[in-house]
Amino acid sequence: MAEHPHAALARRGYEAFVAGDMDTLAGLLTGDCTHHSPGESQMSGHFKGRDNVLAHYGRLMELTHGTFRVELQGVYPDGRGHVMAVHTWHADRGDRGIEMKGGLFFTIVGDKATDIDECVEDIDEADAFWDQAE
Repeated sequence: MAEHPHAALARRGYEAFVAGDMDTLAGLLTGDCTHHSPGESQMSGHFKGRDNVLAHYGRLMELTHGTFRVELQGVYPDGRGHVMAVHTWHADRGDRGIEMKGGLFFTIVGDKATDIDECVEDIDEADAFWDQAE
C-alpha cells in the first residue's frame, strides 16, 4: 500500500533536513509557513515565513557546531491535512550533550506545510541545553 501523500511530504522534509538540503526543504514549505518551538530558550518562539523557519534550522546547526541530528521514528497522517511525526534528536553544545524524544505536528495545505508545531519530551531540559553558556 502506498504511503499517504501528506506522510510522504513530512518524510521528505525530514530527509532533506538530515541531508542539509535546504533547497528541497524550502520547496516543501509555504512562503508564510510558521514553525512553533516550545519553551523559553533562545531557540523557542514562533518563526514566521519560510526564510525565518530555515534560519531557525540553520541556528540549530550553528549552536551545536553541526552536531544536531534527528532520527525519524514514525510518520502518522490523519487524512485531513495533518501529520504527526515522532523522532529522537541529539546534539552537543558547550560541555554537554542531549538526546531527547520529540515530534512535529504538521498542517498541510495542498502539497506544502503551512504550520509546524514542535513538541519535546522535557521542555525544561531542552531550555537548559539551548541556554547554557558555551
